[in-house]
This record gives sequence, structure tokens and C-alpha cells, in this order.
Amino acid sequence: MDKYLLQYKGSKQVMALIGLLTAVQSIAIVFQAIYLARAITQLFQGADGSVALQSFVIFVVAYSARQILQWGKERISYTFADRTAKEFEQKLLRKIFDMGPQAVGKYGSGHLVTLGLEGVPKFRKYLELLLPRTLSIAIVPFVILIYVFTLDKMSAITLLIVLPILITFLILIGMVSKKQIDAQMDTYRLLSRHFVDSLRGIVTLKYLGRSRSHEQSIASVSDKYRIATNRSLRYAFLSSFSLDFFASLSVAVVAVELGLRLINGQMLLEPSLAILILAPEYFSPVRELGNDFHATADGKDASLQIHKILEEAEPPELNLETPIQRWSAESTLELRDVTVKMEEQTIFEGLNLALRGYGKVGIIGHSGAGKSTLIDVLSGFTLPTSGTCVLDGQEMPHFGAAGWQDQIAYIPQHPTIFPDSVCNNIRFYEPDATLVEVQEAAKRVGLADLIATFPNGYEEQIGVAGRVLSGGEEQRIAVARSLLQKRQILLFDEPTAHLDIETEHELKQMLIPLFEDKLVVFATHRIHWMREMNTIIVLEHGKVVESGSHEELIHHNGAYCRLLEAREKGHAL
Repeated sequence: MDKYLLQYKGSKQVMALIGLLTAVQSIAIVFQAIYLARAITQLFQGADGSVALQSFVIFVVAYSARQILQWGKERISYTFADRTAKEFEQKLLRKIFDMGPQAVGKYGSGHLVTLGLEGVPKFRKYLELLLPRTLSIAIVPFVILIYVFTLDKMSAITLLIVLPILITFLILIGMVSKKQIDAQMDTYRLLSRHFVDSLRGIVTLKYLGRSRSHEQSIASVSDKYRIATNRSLRYAFLSSFSLDFFASLSVAVVAVELGLRLINGQMLLEPSLAILILAPEYFSPVRELGNDFHATADGKDASLQIHKILEEAEPPELNLETPIQRWSAESTLELRDVTVKMEEQTIFEGLNLALRGYGKVGIIGHSGAGKSTLIDVLSGFTLPTSGTCVLDGQEMPHFGAAGWQDQIAYIPQHPTIFPDSVCNNIRFYEPDATLVEVQEAAKRVGLADLIATFPNGYEEQIGVAGRVLSGGEEQRIAVARSLLQKRQILLFDEPTAHLDIETEHELKQMLIPLFEDKLVVFATHRIHWMREMNTIIVLEHGKVVESGSHEELIHHNGAYCRLLEAREKGHAL
């Protein structure tokens, strides 16, 4: 039984309704067996055909009622599973957006894409099959056993002894199969991530002339998944065969025991036939549950993955004394003694930082110094482990407040380009923006001339299956989005790290004029950007070791100068 089952909205009512229908269905199964056995017995004993027909009609009615009840159970279960899956799909998406880039960095973009596109439907299928199968195995054998006990105690005892053995065997099969299923799911996740990463990097691979050599990597990952899948299927087929074999063997034991007593005159034909007809029905729920175990294993795994993400620690509630004001030339922001730990690794410890009003703030440091993490803390995507954030004199544990995040625009290294038109990509955050506003934003970031060359102009499809844009063009789309948002705070997380020098220079000339009358925090390892910054913050090992203008830091001859020397010698930052 799924430990989360009773937590789903409406699950208890659905379980009660399916349980009631299953109980009625069990009675229909019993009546079906009674009147089928009676019709056969009457024909065997030479009774009038109309009498046997009457029994057969009742059997047909009972059988039809059973099938209608089964359809009702499946319909209720599907409706519940579909509603719950859609609800959790929305919860998952909201959680991923709330976590921001931290979720992508922690779980991987390929895993999240696969979980959203394929994991949710598997989760729905798992819920759809779980409820009726679980309740059937709890109710149907119990009702049948009670009726058989009224007919023949020996047969009832035989059934009572055999069923736990079959269930134990089912559990053992599940334990043995779980290792293979987990291995298959691990290779599936690897394949999914590899596929997504290959799609995202195909332009780079082609540019570097490595696209054909990447075929071997794709073939290797695909082959691992093929082997794991075949191994998992082999166990699934063997376990299904084993369950069917032992269930049939159990029915045979009952049939032999009944046949011997029937020959010896210790049993009548009609109850013997009824018990023999009910024996397969008695074991059927166990067989169905065993067969569906492999069909729903992926869904259960997806359920655990979804709940794992949803159970990520929620940010502490903000009880702000006053609403967060719009950022202005007089606004202030501080980080006081902030510590950030991720998976036992300390990124920041005792970090102190102060920003004021408008201006361009550059964040520089060696790889791993904490540049991206600082951007994530300022954007509210990463929550400090300890310390205090202060905004206009008001203390708060983090910057995850909606009033703050509504004022910032976040531009990452790799902005997402959606499979849609140029126009809709630019106004993704502002869907109500007019075409004139979109054109103005595109003009300001230098995209107007490029879009004019497209056959469909602003309706040209870009992204997956559309026109491919260069890295610099994608960054311009991202900046155009932020211009439409009219945000006063721009946070850049190494936006030019993957661009060539010429493209970066063009982007730089376009960006610098747009930084006026805004607070811009620009994290990069490209040191030539620092000459354009009003204030430079140098990070080392999670601490601010220097801050000041380019000229001030040159005069100080400290950590910033060491970075300049390393750059001049060609060392990677």
C-alpha cells in the first residue's frame, strides 16, 4: 500500500466507494458461480430445459452485473487518478519554479523534464490500478471464502492455507524483481538526461565538429537501457508465469480434492461445481496484482520522485512589519553573516555584503568562489542556512518574498527558448504586452534587424523544431524579456560564459546602455566586464575579500590584481 495514498484529496471517499462496489461485485461473482453450477447440474441430471434456462439467465444477469460494477470501479479509479495526477503535476511545476535554478542544479534538467512529461502519466496509471487491485485482494477472496465455508469446510480450509503461500510467493517475486526494476529505471533516467543534454548541446557539438563522434556515446547509453529493459522484462515474464502456474496448481489441488470426494459420494455435484468455479476467482486478485506490479513499478517510482521534490524544505514564512517598497536610488540591501550550505558543502560562511541604490555591481572570483550562489541568494532561489538579509532596514531570513522577486529580472547562462514564435518568447513573462512593446524591446537589444530577415517576422517559430538561434541571440531574447518586465533590478549569472569573444563584445555594447538607472549585479569570470562596473566585489572561498572600483582595487594591489595576473598568464578563472 502506498504510504501517501490516504493523503490524496478525496482518496478515502474513493476507497470507500470502490470498496462497496467490490463487495457487491464479490456477491455477483458468488451468484454467478451458484447459478452456472446449478444450470450445468440440471442439464446433467436431465431436468426440463426451461428450468436450466432460468438458472442460466440468472447467471447471465449476475455476470453482467459483475462486468458493469467492474467498469464502474475502473471509471471511478481513473477519474480519481487523473484528477490527482493533474493536481500533482501543477504542484510539481510550482515547486520547481519556486526552487528556481537550484532545482535544475540539484536534480538535473533531463530528470525534471522526464519526470514532468513521462513520470506524471505513469503516476496516474499507478494510482488507477492501485486502488481496485488492492481492495479486490482484500475483499473478493474473503467473500468467496465465507461462501465456500458454508458449502464445504475442507475446501475452505484448503483455500485458506494456499492463499497466504501464494501471497508470500508474490512478495518474494517483488523483492527479487525490485533490483532489476530499479536498475532499469536508473538507466532510463540516464538515457533521458543524456537525450535532453544532447539536444541542448547539439549546436555546440556541431560547431566543434564532435557531432558524429557523439553518436557512439548515444549508442552506448541506449544499449545500456536496452539490456536493462530486457532483463527487467525477463523477470516480469517469469514472475507472471510463476504466479499463473502456482495459482493454477492451487486450483488443481482443490479440484483433485473435490473430485476424490465426489467419486466417493462425500460431495454433491452442484456444490462441487460451484466451488470449482469460484476457486480461480478466489486467486484471481492475487494474480492481477502480481501482473500489475511490473506495469505500475515505474509509476510508483515516479510517485516517490515527485513527493521527494515536493517535500523539499519550504522557505520560512516571512512576517514582514511593512510591505517591501519598490527599489529606488535610496534603497539599501545587506547580507549579514550569511552562511549557505548545500549537501554538506559550505559555499558561504559569514558573508557580509551591502548594496545601495542604482549602479553596476560586478561579482568576480575563481570558479567555485560562490558567484552563482550569491546571485541565487539575492534572487531568493537559494535560502541562507543562517544569517540575516536586510532590505531597507527590514530584517528577513531570505529574499524569497514575492514583493522582492517581483522587482528582479534573472538572466542565466543558458536562457530557455520555448518552441513558439519570437513574439511570444519575448513576452513570455508579460503575455499581455502589445506587439509595439515587443518590437521596441527587440529594437533596444539589437534584434530588430535579425527578425526583419525572418520570413514570418515576429511570428517566426524558434526553439525546438523551429529556427535555431545562436547563443548571443538567445541572450538578447532573455534581455528583451527583462525589458518588457520593466524591472529595476537585473541579476546576471555569467550570461556570456559560453559565448565567443566577438559575440560577447557585441552583446556587451548592447547591454551597457541598458544598465542605466538600475541596480545591476553581474556575476562573471570574464574580467574585462569589470571596467564597466561601478563597484567590484571579489569573492574567495565564499567570502568577500575586496570591494571597490576598478581603479581602487588596482591601487590596492590585492586579490583583484591577482585575478588580473592570472588572466594575463592565460590561467582559467
